Amino acid sequence: MAIELSKEARTQAIASIQRYFEENMDEPIGNVAASGLLGFILEEIGPSLYNKGVADAQEQLQMRVAELDIEVHEDEFQYWRKYERTGKTRK
Repeated sequence: MAIELSKEARTQAIASIQRYFEENMDEPIGNVAASGLLGFILEEIGPSLYNKGVADAQEQLQMRVAELDIEVHEDEFQYWRKYERTGKTRK
């Protein structure tokens, strides 16, 4: 599954890459080069980040599903127990 960014997100990402280069590297990077770098990152590294996010979401969902039985469990055959606890009989 290819990772696609919206036009707005892509524009912001390219601007962010350019700013990073201006502030942290010896040479600035142009718009075309920043766009190419972004494409490389999305294709090469993006799937690892995406897969990690999916795995984290699955783990959270599995924990919630495991807790579901505890949250919604109802003991069965409890009618007579309420009378056993009070010592009363029903007639």
